Amino acid sequence: HKVFTTHQSRFLLWSAQTIHPGKCPEPPVQQNFDVPRYMGRWHEIQKLPAFFQKGKCAQATYTLGDGVVKVVNDELLSIEGTAKPTDPSEPAKLEVTFFPGAPAGNYWVLKTDYDNYTLVYGCSNLGGVYANYAWILSRSRTLPEETVAELRATLTSSGIIIDKLTDSEQTGCESMPK
Repeated sequence: HKVFTTHQSRFLLWSAQTIHPGKCPEPPVQQNFDVPRYMGRWHEIQKLPAFFQKGKCAQATYTLGDGVVKVVNDELLSIEGTAKPTDPSEPAKLEVTFFPGAPAGNYWVLKTDYDNYTLVYGCSNLGGVYANYAWILSRSRTLPEETVAELRATLTSSGIIIDKLTDSEQTGCESMPK
């Protein structure tokens, strides 16, 4: 578990847009997670709002090297980071870091079929409240409504509040990296 300074906690409380009383839900993650199959490009279909995402055409590209996953998030800007499993026995629970010295964020793969969709969740306990994030991602810029509904139901059944889950803009993205 992470310990944040008062300044970091205030920043996270101020900047995360989905704050709830209590402690982070701990949903089950993808069993037998196959990291190499997960690598490649994923497009954001829906998300819980986050201070660090403001644009459209959001996508993430993952590549594996030396047991570390390189993460490149593209939107209006591009940002690079790394992700590592927190426990080798649960490879679907990763911690992602984008800035040296900054606290790592949780990146839990709750559900994926590797070829079409993935459901990702992250959460930070902040002393009596928690800030959480969720993303529904697809290998293409669209995803069937039935699949989106199924993934939303997975979040809800895990005790994750999804009332602020919003659609992500994925039109006019021709200039994005391929």
